[in-house]
Amino acid sequence: MKQTNGFLTVAGVLSFVAAMLHLAVIAGGPDWYRFFGAGEDMAVMAEQGSLYPTLVTLGITGVLATWGLYAWSGAGILFRLPFLRTCLVLITAVYSIRGLYGFFVPVLSDHPYVTSLGTDFWIWSSLICLSFGVIHIIGVRQRWTYLSEQA
Repeated sequence: MKQTNGFLTVAGVLSFVAAMLHLAVIAGGPDWYRFFGAGEDMAVMAEQGSLYPTLVTLGITGVLATWGLYAWSGAGILFRLPFLRTCLVLITAVYSIRGLYGFFVPVLSDHPYVTSLGTDFWIWSSLICLSFGVIHIIGVRQRWTYLSEQA
């Protein structure tokens, strides 16, 4: 039996939950776009029946689901996906960098979009992304030798 990695297993679950949450935002409509920080413009477009918010959110959903698949592949749950180590390092970097920079965005930017989301949004979303990144970092570190093997 192949050994699996708990941290990358959890990382995959977290990415899949985030993907499902994005689907729930589409179903929830404009108020959900507002609550989850998509911004007033996206909420208004959703109210007007524009497909743009749905398509953007579906795109994000697809990316997050793909990240979940890569985490599970790295964990040893799924078959080995192409460019596994490179993709997991990049996914880990995106989560971690977003988690870190989000703490500073409200301080460094007075852009209307940034200020409209409020400090609480930036703090909570940054904590979430940073925790996803840390879980990925630990899992990737633990599986580095496996990830470095050729398919």
